[in-house]
Amino acid sequence: MNEEKLKYVNIKKSKIHNNGVFAKSDIKKDTKIIEYVGEKISKDEAENRVTQTINNANEQNGAVYIFELDKETDIDGNVPYNHAKYINHSCNPNCETEIIDNEIWIIALKNIKKGEELFYNYGYDIEDYEDHPCKCGSDNCVGYIVDEDHWTELKRILKKKTG
Repeated sequence: MNEEKLKYVNIKKSKIHNNGVFAKSDIKKDTKIIEYVGEKISKDEAENRVTQTINNANEQNGAVYIFELDKETDIDGNVPYNHAKYINHSCNPNCETEIIDNEIWIIALKNIKKGEELFYNYGYDIEDYEDHPCKCGSDNCVGYIVDEDHWTELKRILKKKTG
């Protein structure tokens, strides 16, 4: 493992889902914590890899690590040197993602204490929300991994379903 990449974090078992990323020491708000790295691929190739991963979900863990870089390019983070792929989703995140100089960075949204797990909102679209249940357990959890922009609509849909 490249120690510089893990300057601020450790990878260990998460209570939320599989492995997680945890603060090695206190991290100040606005710190660039870790870069989300991987293979740069086209949108078509990204779609192929997502489909292949879903189709082979029984053979693998089914996790998709495709991250949108720009309109033409995605990053396939399913590589051994991408430690940021282990950051879990939360409806109450302490980090966010930001594209800086064509690189994807995980940035602290607030001060993070040593030992705290890092989270960001994965920002999924509402279209296939049922395929992405949320396990974050935060007080404001909406039950599904969707971008906060869709929470009002999601709550309306869920209320309609329960009557």
